[in-house]
Amino acid sequence: MSLPLDTPQGVADTLGYLQYHLYELTERQNVSENNINTILAALTTQLQQLTQLVANPPPPPILNTPPPPVPSPLVSLPPAPTARRTCPKLSCPPDFSGERHNGHAFLNSCSLYICLAPEQFHDEEERILWALTFFKGGRAAKWSENVFRQEVDTGVFPIQTWRDFEQQFRLHFFPVNAEADAINALEGTSYHQGGQTVDDYLDNFQALVSDAGYTDPQTLVVKFRQGFRLGIQNQIATMPYGRPADNDPDMWYRAAWRIDQARLANEAFQSVSCSAPSASTKTTST
Repeated sequence: MSLPLDTPQGVADTLGYLQYHLYELTERQNVSENNINTILAALTTQLQQLTQLVANPPPPPILNTPPPPVPSPLVSLPPAPTARRTCPKLSCPPDFSGERHNGHAFLNSCSLYICLAPEQFHDEEERILWALTFFKGGRAAKWSENVFRQEVDTGVFPIQTWRDFEQQFRLHFFPVNAEADAINALEGTSYHQGGQTVDDYLDNFQALVSDAGYTDPQTLVVKFRQGFRLGIQNQIATMPYGRPADNDPDMWYRAAWRIDQARLANEAFQSVSCSAPSASTKTTST
């Protein structure tokens, strides 16, 4: 743009300066517009691509997954070993010859063995035959022979159950008048301790009162005291402390046993004490 000729020089310079800067701003604006158009074009292209992906999504990728492992065949493991039960060593009943006073002990021994080892017998007949193997000599052997003779004659074993055997055994080998014999003994003096140990006296006394059917506790105490040796009986009866009651036979039994054990311990002590001086004297003389 041309200026009038009379335009002052200062104004002309200012206008020229402004014109120059206006040109620079215009160029910068053109460059910015070009950049914006380029960015818009790129964004438009990306938007179109995203739109196509949303409208037509690509198929999912095929993964090459390994096949599942084939299960191994089941292996049956052997059962865990079980702890074997240790059975006590059992003693067989003693030989039996038929004495009635041994009948209780023999039958109890047979019953105890069968109770502790029932697996050794398949049935009750085996139990009976096993018990008969101990019938050796005397009335027992004759009774056993008679049982087997009946089997031969009839073809059937005459004793079918163990309960029947027990009943037959009691009939033939238990004391006939056990209750009467026991009562007679307790009403006399034959049961008294005498030379028996306290343990033997207790065992025999309790067996007698069981056979006699005595149950009254005061009667038991009276009979027990009457049969005891006078020295032990007096010691229990005159105890200053812990004297058993006259209607408590169990406490009398225990007191008698404790006193007898104390007596035995004292006798053992005295025997050692008496031998000690002689040994020391011998050592000193040597």
